[in-house]
Amino acid sequence: MKLSRRVSWFLLAFGVWSWFIWITFVKNLWSDGSGLAFDDAGDPTAYFWVHLLLAVTSFVLGTAIGVIGLRGVRASRRSSD
Repeated sequence: MKLSRRVSWFLLAFGVWSWFIWITFVKNLWSDGSGLAFDDAGDPTAYFWVHLLLAVTSFVLGTAIGVIGLRGVRASRRSSD
């Protein structure tokens, strides 16, 4: 399958954006003081585990999508040379 240059850059940007957003979210989740992520004893709640699982899944998908985009960008550069 051949990706266009525009689609390749979009996928690469999506992968980078996904990492940026979810790293920020995990930092905020880890330092949550509202009582949602950690109970009074300091133990993680179900809210914490569910959102951590969402973040890990998004890291994996963002990485896979970014790699596809990077390969497309590299392939488009080779074909234009």
